[in-house]
Amino acid sequence: MQANQRDLEATIQTDFAERLSYGGYLRLDKLLDAQQPLSEPFQHDEMLFIVQHQVSELWLKQLIHELRAAMEYVARDELEPCFKILSRVKLIQQQLFNMWAVLETMTPSEYGKFRPALGQSSGFQSYQYRTLEFLLGNKHAGQAEVFRHDPERYAQIQHDLHAPSLWDLFLLHLGRRGFAVPMDKVLRDYSQPYIAHDEVVAVLKGIYEDPHAHWDAYEMAEKLVDVEEAFQLWRFRHMKTVERIIGFKQGTGGSSGVAFLKRALELTFFPELFQVRTVLG
Repeated sequence: MQANQRDLEATIQTDFAERLSYGGYLRLDKLLDAQQPLSEPFQHDEMLFIVQHQVSELWLKQLIHELRAAMEYVARDELEPCFKILSRVKLIQQQLFNMWAVLETMTPSEYGKFRPALGQSSGFQSYQYRTLEFLLGNKHAGQAEVFRHDPERYAQIQHDLHAPSLWDLFLLHLGRRGFAVPMDKVLRDYSQPYIAHDEVVAVLKGIYEDPHAHWDAYEMAEKLVDVEEAFQLWRFRHMKTVERIIGFKQGTGGSSGVAFLKRALELTFFPELFQVRTVLG
């Protein structure tokens, strides 16, 4: 009978005393030492809660990396390189969405056993999540205050608050191309919430009605719709997961919990991209 074993190939490296190893390259010593449950006595499900949120933060880091690259391309009037970037962004967003299914295996009683260990820590305090929302255009100066205790991060978040969002940069790009974008409304205080304009809807209507003449702008618009839709689905799944596990309790960070998350579903990054659909056809 043949042994259920695969022979080790002679060329496979096994001596890493003075070589870069897989674990060394990925800094696994630090990464895998970062899961430190605080519950006493130790609660089994706290590990899942920590890993879920740490993995989310890793994906958020990649999303920010991708979006900053896309924004640089738009600022240079190069839309085509953004298409692959934003396709990748959408797939990362799907990963974040699907992760909630794992956390939903946790019951209210299981979460309640270690919830006190969280203190007042909350996802609202996620520096990377707030950065992501600012890059996409959901600006709110008050949301930056939670980072004031960290001067370096506060400075960066303030920079992103006052800088043009991805949508602002796209509208500026269209204006440079000769589209009738209202520059007096696009060149604005970027720390303030964006207000939709009928003139922008009219510009997008022209692009959508003649996609062959404006193919890159048309494709960019659809990629942005993908990003916003995926973000809204993520928000909804987050809200339903919280509702499933803690009901309508107050959030650990002081928010109203599910009610606060529901109001976020009304926020939009690229409003005219959805408004234009009403006037097409």
